[in-house]
Amino acid sequence: MLEWLEFTPLALWVKESWGWPFALTMHAFGSAVIVGFSFIMCLRLLGMFRTIPLVSLSSLVPIVLVCVGVQAFSGFLLWLTKPGIYLNAGVFGVKLALVVAGFIATVHFHKALKQEAGRWDSSGTISAQGIRYIAITASVWAAVLIAGRLTAYLGIYVTAVEH
Repeated sequence: MLEWLEFTPLALWVKESWGWPFALTMHAFGSAVIVGFSFIMCLRLLGMFRTIPLVSLSSLVPIVLVCVGVQAFSGFLLWLTKPGIYLNAGVFGVKLALVVAGFIATVHFHKALKQEAGRWDSSGTISAQGIRYIAITASVWAAVLIAGRLTAYLGIYVTAVEH
């Protein structure tokens, strides 16, 4: 089945035309928005970027979640080019698990933002639970970014090991 997937018209389009740069560009922009906005929100809640109103942070989360969808679509296109290699590589499985964890953490982070928004005082004090959400969300998305970069080298690694 994996071999069949690798040679479907869609996979061949990604491999042999402008599909690869298109998917890779979408993946890179999605990563930039997810990690960038997540870190901006986290750093703002930790006291930096005080010119950004705390109540406006919630409006960034839907953008992050849309970019997770962009990541899933573009990642699927990239995965189609060598599904067997990706599925056999441990780092790809770790990346997928981290993406799911990142999505869940972002949803919980969004809920925490909504709950705490009414309780923030002018100093922007946030609860210990909020700090935990910040640390988890930022750490998971940073790990996704690292795992994603490592997956880019799978073909090189697998080829070197086989020879």
